[in-house]
Amino acid sequence: MVSSRNVEAELDVLKAQLEEVHQLVRRIASDGAVPGQRAFEMPLTQSMHQSYEREDLGELNYSGSYYNSTNELYHLPPFQRRVSQLLTLDSDKAAKILGALGHKQRLEILISLLQGPQTGSQLVERLHMGTTGQLYHHTKALLGADLLVQEERGGAYSVPRHRIMPLLLLLSAATDLNDASDYMEMAEARSNAGAYLGAPEDEYDPHLLIRAVLENCIHEHQAGYCTEVNLFVHQDRSVTVADNGRGIPVNVLPGHDVTQAQSVLTDMGRFSRSASFTAPGGEQGISMAVVNALSLTLSVEIRREGRVYRQDYKQGIPQGGLRTIGITQDTGTSITFLPDNKLFRSAIEYDMLAAQVNIINGVHPELNILIHRE
Repeated sequence: MVSSRNVEAELDVLKAQLEEVHQLVRRIASDGAVPGQRAFEMPLTQSMHQSYEREDLGELNYSGSYYNSTNELYHLPPFQRRVSQLLTLDSDKAAKILGALGHKQRLEILISLLQGPQTGSQLVERLHMGTTGQLYHHTKALLGADLLVQEERGGAYSVPRHRIMPLLLLLSAATDLNDASDYMEMAEARSNAGAYLGAPEDEYDPHLLIRAVLENCIHEHQAGYCTEVNLFVHQDRSVTVADNGRGIPVNVLPGHDVTQAQSVLTDMGRFSRSASFTAPGGEQGISMAVVNALSLTLSVEIRREGRVYRQDYKQGIPQGGLRTIGITQDTGTSITFLPDNKLFRSAIEYDMLAAQVNIINGVHPELNILIHRE
């Protein structure tokens, strides 16, 4: 059986694509571009530079289309925004918009309805809200802001057609800024270090960070993969913990733009994939992400699947992506970190470190932990 084609929808898409081509041609012609030369390759003369500086800061061009659950086409023709317009936006109004959409359940309602109209009972069931009263509280605000419409007599909710593309663009921007939420939580961890370290501000113990990293080696040992850990104390107060486990996975997480390794080192939330160690008096466990947040610098080297990978961090923020730096037959993970001297004033003491290792060896006698000093 041959499925029917939506010819009108296909024509709309072709029309939009043709309009984009026309706009591009007009723009190239007006700029005096050389045929076949890409826009970003075109050199600007001094007069052109001065013109851009004098007239504007640049522009954003965007368009898009998508099909909802009923195969209905929504299309945004090519659109342009001057950067100067965006930078002179009314901050009060912008804050209200972002604040209204910043509520988790309201955002979930909008995302669900962008996939197709739904009744109140369908939304309650799909979003696990529990009561229609809870839903009504949020839909009332969204209806008042013209972000939702509802059919007569309590019918299905939907997103107004003219709001669909702006909301999708906002979600696109949020996706690009997704990692910022992790970094904000890491900054909060530095400001509230006592919740993890359980000590007065002038007596934070750097050995707790080492113990937290070793906890991950212990978990790998308990899983049957790690038999040896080498611990190096460097002259600059940094520490390297190297194990011969499987190595932190380097694959990109489904639905995310970051690797699992980066997630382990930056995810402060409940979905953190890192093991954690709770310090005496600490309110929260010290995970690998916490170690990263409380360190001036941190580098991870992963030996896995025949390759060596490396990524560097500064106060928890990646300084680049995970990159391949070599080939190996070994497996394991090496973490090198420098405790933040604003939080950790005392030096790492060999005797205290040896005492920690002896305790671990007493519980896990088959895990060989070796301490090295430069």
